[in-house]
Amino acid sequence: MKIIWLGHGSFRIEIEDQVLLIDPWLTGNPMLAEDQHSKATQGATHILITHGHFDHTADLVALAKSLNVPAVGIYDFMSHFEEKDGLSVVGFNMGGTVALGRVAVSMVPAMHSTSYAGDPAAPTGREAGFIIKGEGHTIYLSGDTGIMADMEWIGDYYKPDIGILSAGGHFTMDMKGAAYAARKYFDFKTVIPCHYKTFDLLEQSAKDLIEGLPGVSVIEPEVLKPISI
Repeated sequence: MKIIWLGHGSFRIEIEDQVLLIDPWLTGNPMLAEDQHSKATQGATHILITHGHFDHTADLVALAKSLNVPAVGIYDFMSHFEEKDGLSVVGFNMGGTVALGRVAVSMVPAMHSTSYAGDPAAPTGREAGFIIKGEGHTIYLSGDTGIMADMEWIGDYYKPDIGILSAGGHFTMDMKGAAYAARKYFDFKTVIPCHYKTFDLLEQSAKDLIEGLPGVSVIEPEVLKPISI
């Protein structure tokens, strides 16, 4: 498995027979140069969307069409893209699980807000996170979220060993908050922070996360550098 950060909350996950793009934000992403876009997205099989904000959906329609791949996310929102933009979609909802090839993806709650600048009237549903299972591992991708009580059952039921956690503060948990949530609700072997460094108002270092999780492998990702697990 390779987990590849594309900056901000965007990832490329190569797992089993799939190449999953998670909230791929290319246009205007200050951490991903234009000449890196092709490398970031080539060979993708699906695009997973956690919620409607621009830094998670700005490139969805163009990418889905150019790559000829389905968009995957909450049913209401995906139905909008199917009807208005002609995208192939996989729409599901909280607690549901879909098979993407040999990978199982489950939708879990997040606590944030959501809207879609591309069409303010679009039914965005609600914000979400994902559980991604494959190659003997279970990833909890938190999406944009604060600390929430739902993390208790998510950790207990799915037992993820890898956490990809929004941890930049201001809009989501900060590093100390992410460390608290990981200690209290999960038993991660590996934690990867995201949604940080992008802008000055976000946290620029994972120091507090690392110090808050002794015994856990906390990996500060580098853009387009694969983390092999």
